[in-house]
Amino acid sequence: MDVRRLGPQDWALWRDVRLAALADSPRAFGSTLEREQAFDEDRWRAWLEPAKGLKAVARESEGTAGIVGVWVPEDRDGAGELFSMWVHPAWRGRGAGDLLVTEAIAWAGERGLTALDLWVVGDNVAARRLYERHGFRPTGEAQPYPPDPSVVEYVMRCEIS
Repeated sequence: MDVRRLGPQDWALWRDVRLAALADSPRAFGSTLEREQAFDEDRWRAWLEPAKGLKAVARESEGTAGIVGVWVPEDRDGAGELFSMWVHPAWRGRGAGDLLVTEAIAWAGERGLTALDLWVVGDNVAARRLYERHGFRPTGEAQPYPPDPSVVEYVMRCEIS
């Protein structure tokens, strides 16, 4: 299995995997399948512009195992933010998540970022364990999960040296 960084020319691959992720795990994202199904090609291509951060896929000869994205929001004091992390159910527990998180950390380090943050819902134990294996730790920052305010999401941070 390998990880491939994507550019605008890969818009159809990103679209297909992102829509699969939204269909499989709607609670894991701050968007909806219906919303993103309406995006046109220009919108997908624009999302993959290198200036908008990293978008990557983990792939095996049998297909795409998962996706990850990283961007640098203005409100995180220079930390990158990992988002759109998803591993296809058939690939869970087989190392795809580790490859994607490693790629995200490497990308952040290449850009001189000192930290990488992410939001994770409190009951997603498997995701928290994956992130902890890569040095992410809870920051104490939390908020109600926007699609379902009865659920709490937490920030985890990985310091990058």
